[in-house]
Amino acid sequence: MNHSKVSAAIISILLGSATHSVIAADEQVADENIEKIAIVGSRVAGRSAEDLPVPVDILSAEALANTGQTEVGRMLQSIAPSFNFSSSAVSDGTDALRPATLRGLGPDQTLVLINGKRRHQASLIHINTSVGRGTAGTDMNAIPAAAIKRIEVLRDGAAAQYGSDAIAGVINIVLKDASEGGKAAVSYGEYSEGDGESVNVDLSKGFALGDNGYLNTTLNIRDRSPTNRAGLHGSCQYSGCTELSDGSYLAGDSREVTADRSTFRIGDADSQQMGLAINTGYELGDGELYGFITYSSRDNESAAFFRHNANAGGNAQLQDGDATIPEGFLPKINTEIKDISYNFGYKTEFDNDSSLDLSYTYGKNNIDYTTSNTINSSYANSLQYTSTLSADEIRASVPRDAFAYGLELSLQTINLDFTQDFDLFSLAMGTEIRTDEFKVLAGEEYSYRDYDTDELGNSLFATDRSAGTQGFGGTAPMQSVDESRSVISFYLDVETEITEDLIVSGALRYDDYDGFGDSTNFKLAGNWAITEDIAIRGAMSTGFRAPSMQQLYTDNISTQFISDPNGGDQIAVQIGTFRNDSDLAKAIGIPELKEEKSKNYSLGSIIHLTDDITLTLDLYSIEIDDRIVLSNSLGQGLSSALDNALTASGAGAGQFFLNGADTETKGADIIATWNTDAFGGDLDLTFAANFTETDVVDTFTPPNSALGSISPDLIFSEQAISIIEEWQPQDRINLSALYTIGDVKVNLAFNRFGEYTVLDGERQTYSAEILTDLRINYQATEHLSFNIGANNLFDVYPDKNEIGNSRSGTIVDGNGNTIVSSTGVFTYSRRSAPFGFNGAYYYLGAEYTF
Repeated sequence: MNHSKVSAAIISILLGSATHSVIAADEQVADENIEKIAIVGSRVAGRSAEDLPVPVDILSAEALANTGQTEVGRMLQSIAPSFNFSSSAVSDGTDALRPATLRGLGPDQTLVLINGKRRHQASLIHINTSVGRGTAGTDMNAIPAAAIKRIEVLRDGAAAQYGSDAIAGVINIVLKDASEGGKAAVSYGEYSEGDGESVNVDLSKGFALGDNGYLNTTLNIRDRSPTNRAGLHGSCQYSGCTELSDGSYLAGDSREVTADRSTFRIGDADSQQMGLAINTGYELGDGELYGFITYSSRDNESAAFFRHNANAGGNAQLQDGDATIPEGFLPKINTEIKDISYNFGYKTEFDNDSSLDLSYTYGKNNIDYTTSNTINSSYANSLQYTSTLSADEIRASVPRDAFAYGLELSLQTINLDFTQDFDLFSLAMGTEIRTDEFKVLAGEEYSYRDYDTDELGNSLFATDRSAGTQGFGGTAPMQSVDESRSVISFYLDVETEITEDLIVSGALRYDDYDGFGDSTNFKLAGNWAITEDIAIRGAMSTGFRAPSMQQLYTDNISTQFISDPNGGDQIAVQIGTFRNDSDLAKAIGIPELKEEKSKNYSLGSIIHLTDDITLTLDLYSIEIDDRIVLSNSLGQGLSSALDNALTASGAGAGQFFLNGADTETKGADIIATWNTDAFGGDLDLTFAANFTETDVVDTFTPPNSALGSISPDLIFSEQAISIIEEWQPQDRINLSALYTIGDVKVNLAFNRFGEYTVLDGERQTYSAEILTDLRINYQATEHLSFNIGANNLFDVYPDKNEIGNSRSGTIVDGNGNTIVSSTGVFTYSRRSAPFGFNGAYYYLGAEYTF
């Protein structure tokens, strides 16, 4: 493969400037040796993005680098307004693996590809109260950004073309394939508060494999320190406080005066990651043997809720009248994420304008949880009844950490794709065979065991304390999982030029799952160039999303903090998430999950206002039926059958995955670009905007079950509806400018995050904010460049949090002096923060190319 000729075949069709640069093959090149590049959305090689009947943004490596971000998720959020990468805090595994969404839908409703091959999901499912609750997405940060040649974002339903999950669209990450050259880059940055220090190192190199192949390698090392924007702990940490007439509290323990009030850690997790990517291809016979490997290892440490001295349930009181850990403790959740994938295949072209591509892809995501700086309160409680140890000896002997559990999800895929170009149309057909496997590995006994109750849940002692490791409890062997599922798919894709100005395409796909059954979907689309400067494009399709393995088989009991219905601090509740085929679910008649079904409609236009100014507008509507949701936490008193089942499980409340809602999403994408000369240099301007609104149009309960008599409002709560409808900005607007003059490049971007609303006991609407990013790059020599910049230059924060807070209050001493006065530890919403709440980030870096 001649990569210099390949590069000559690629032109930039500016659906965006350096921010939204679109790469496509030049259809006018006659040299038969020049490779035609295919992009996501069409299986006909050589189509330009403007010819496609659906919108596709192709984001170059330079555009990604100009954001100044080091994580792929944040890069995409900075330059693709339809993409959201929401932050939350004190939300268990979600702190380490953020939910990524497209067009305001769920993380699992966007399909991710690597080099056009289906990417496996992360093994984590978001079960806490955050954006994406009840869903499992793809770990966008497992791919080193320096290994990426471009990212293609297909903003349209594409399940008929690519299979399950592609309801919102498709993100295709294309790895670098250069056979020579490379770079070494390093950057350092920190937030204006002086924390969150980050060091990022990239090494990449392309190698020629003789005259017929290439091997491109990338190594990334990233070290990020935690951030903390927690407020002060304003409630009493020790017993004996007395409430005064003005609502403040009089300290009843002398230690209250000197107690640490910075007890929480709320912000980005401490994170260290190593990532590796290898992409290779070699001409063999009449075709090419190709493959890739990606690997990442990431260690995260986030924090849970602080357990103070007076928390007798989580910090057991011993016989000397004091807590197990007298000064209290902040449990830490240590998350080790390992992600590996590899692919190999062979593709060949025949003399009759046909081609064949056979490939195998394997991917696996592992997450191991260890809870540290914790205790099992029931263990400490049992020791004082079953041993002769003194209180201090018990304190010294209580273990402070334990392995909680492990998650593993793997995906094996075999693809066979055939294409044939005829005089009147192009045909593509193929088959895909997939095997999904999901495992949950049990934790250490100390992490989950209840030491002060018997097998029937009866208390063994005069006092009864919380079981499992505080902050993040473990999974028992009876809740371990080892399940697999097979899928076989067939597709047919036809595309034709009815006239020189009209392209029409159609796709039909059949998928058969050995779980819920089969699904058949279609897509019709077209692009009509009315004039040389105006084109209209549109599509209609059906789609589906099969229940994820995590939704089918997740089964655990965890401590979740929810708003107290009577007001005050958030309260801890032991909530069980029960799989639909469990004895408990069967006992109350919970039905098995079935697929989500969607209908997608889109209509758009491409307008060349001048040779330098291009405008695209795309409208879309997405209807989803039988959307899979995680129910509300259902406690005692709703149904006798449910009461009995919960009592037997040992959980105070239970939640289940259900096909429980129908939704409608409507929106618009606008992109305008202007490329011109200015002040002796080149100026590329891009305006990009997304407007999205999702409505839950119906909720329903499973018929003929113990839940059938319960109001849907209790099964699928107002908060659950709010998460889908309101927790992400309904509009995102980006205005960016790339100015190049001589050896200097300046990238200035304004990102507007629209209003969003969070319901957490009460409802709060957070104002729209504009963040300013600035990056300056100086090419010092032919090979050496330096950059300096800031993300969120003017230190913008979201509105202060007014709802769902915890540990608020005012405490005074015996002389009336204020010890502490705080509105709570959650200064900013821990539930949803579209751009985080860390403030300004300043960085500098250097890059050497060779």
